[in-house]
Amino acid sequence: MATLYITIKQASKILGVSPLTLRNWDKNGKMKAHRHPMNNYRVYKIEDLEKVIHEIETNAGGLRRSTKDQVKKLIIKHLED
Repeated sequence: MATLYITIKQASKILGVSPLTLRNWDKNGKMKAHRHPMNNYRVYKIEDLEKVIHEIETNAGGLRRSTKDQVKKLIIKHLED
């Protein structure tokens, strides 16, 4: 199965943080961004987002169900493209 990537905008929406926060996390090593080979934009692996969501759930006692659903919808949308 191919690795699935999403844009910084999609990742920030799912995690409920700004794109600037994701850039800072990348800079500080909290959440690694990858680079799109054609335009060098930041992209994020869906599996990395799932890890962060799991970490948030573990430390904060649970995430909204809608956030998990958004990740699933992005995976399905990516597979359909």
